[in-house]
Amino acid sequence: MKTSGLNPNGALVVFSGGQDSATCLAWALDRFEHVETVGFHYGQVHHVEMTVRHTVRDKIAALNGGWRSCLMADHVFDAGIIGQIGQSPLTGGTAASMLSQNLPDTFVPGRNLLFLTLSAALAYRRGLKHIITGVCETDFSGYPDCRDDTIKALQVAVNLGTDAPFVIHTPLMWIDKAQTWALAHELGGDELVRVIQQETHTCYRGDRVDLHDWGYGCGECAACMLRSSGWKSFQRSKKQAA
Repeated sequence: MKTSGLNPNGALVVFSGGQDSATCLAWALDRFEHVETVGFHYGQVHHVEMTVRHTVRDKIAALNGGWRSCLMADHVFDAGIIGQIGQSPLTGGTAASMLSQNLPDTFVPGRNLLFLTLSAALAYRRGLKHIITGVCETDFSGYPDCRDDTIKALQVAVNLGTDAPFVIHTPLMWIDKAQTWALAHELGGDELVRVIQQETHTCYRGDRVDLHDWGYGCGECAACMLRSSGWKSFQRSKKQAA
């Protein structure tokens, strides 16, 4: 029987330094023996997320001795071509013309498609069977490359294109932001929630000055509003359960 050469206990997390990818990192560390991370520079306005990645990684690993022993290499790649092709306010451009007027102006065409394709290429070289990404259809902001059907189709494509049985995991696919906070609490308790709250970055405008109870951000962009509303719902649920 043919073997793939991929480590069945090895995982690669697409890790931006934001709330979702930090939760996915903890999720992966809780399940796999060898976990690596990958991040991408693509001309994002909120490039500050790339400067907090190492702190977030280190602080998450420090929460659990087992997690610390599982967390391995970090990789960062230049994916600037995305910003050149998919101009949007998220990459410092003006809102581009969209084929569908239902898409938000922060949609960057091909971003997640390219991220996961590049991640699969890296996972192939590193011998890692599992790829984890924080895309979510429940709170997907209208991005079609975050849909479950998209990810399933992409898994088929990369597996056929590499002749390797990768598994793309989407732990957040069917949960909202409040449940994402709750998942972090389930995985690492108040300590992990605090790391995500204080160290991760989500704000599309790159605001790293204003610290709210839910984290840093302008408080006005779509990412901040989603994170803030999720935090409030999470806090209400905790109080009700107490």
